[in-house]
Amino acid sequence: MNIRILALGDVVGRPGRQIISQQLPALIRQRQIDLVVANAENIAGGSGITTKLFHKIRSYGVDVVTLGDHVYRRSDIVPTLQSSERIVKPANISRYGAGRPYTIVQTQSGVPVAVFGLLGRIFMNVPADDPFAAADRVYDDVGSRAKVFVCDVHAEASSEKVALGHHMDGRISLIFGTHSHIPTADAKVLPGGSGYISDVGMCGPYDSVLGRRKDRVLKYMTTGMHQPFEVATGDVRMCGVLAEIDADTGRCLAIERIEVQGENADQAYDADDAKGGNNDSHS
Repeated sequence: MNIRILALGDVVGRPGRQIISQQLPALIRQRQIDLVVANAENIAGGSGITTKLFHKIRSYGVDVVTLGDHVYRRSDIVPTLQSSERIVKPANISRYGAGRPYTIVQTQSGVPVAVFGLLGRIFMNVPADDPFAAADRVYDDVGSRAKVFVCDVHAEASSEKVALGHHMDGRISLIFGTHSHIPTADAKVLPGGSGYISDVGMCGPYDSVLGRRKDRVLKYMTTGMHQPFEVATGDVRMCGVLAEIDADTGRCLAIERIEVQGENADQAYDADDAKGGNNDSHS
């Protein structure tokens, strides 16, 4: 039996939520998608996630939420990280921090899927353990409980993402990169049978600098003067990859980039965005 898994890139603020709510349900029906995984660490005002927004994105059709360097940006999410099996922290950050390093969920057809994330260490500011060793630990710990694995590699350096892809090839069904917010053109099935892409891009406004207002970022970069990097609103798209997986072997049979055009967002912020954090850190 084959299953289809959709992996979505960083959901940026209200525009990202808006396009997912508008476009994801129809895409799930049209492409007969069995499981949706989305990185939602930028969902709240462009930085962090709250419990309310976690439940919102789940209601749009996202089955599992992965996170990255902004995992603890909003303290409101901590109880949910501790209690829900539908959200995971990066597997290679402190084991003493709230959250589970991986989860195993079932598709409607009863196929168990293990989902986890890794945080890169090159050019990243969050202390993290060895992601290669962490991937091995997750794979060994899950053992025979799942044949299908999905890994979100949240990292800055393409070299680190590519190396992790080859390290996990043949064991992890789908390896998708996030964090840079820029989609790459290297979606492929690796020699060992793992689906791979260095970065799926973001779900958010592309008339921007990584989802933030161009004028704000340009003023900061040209003058060095502090500017609030507010979430942009133009050219909103939903980006990710769709992988077909052999549920019996865990091998990826095919992978393709998904890019769904939306409209300009009504606004960048709402009350949920503004609550509990600032808006001036990127990706």
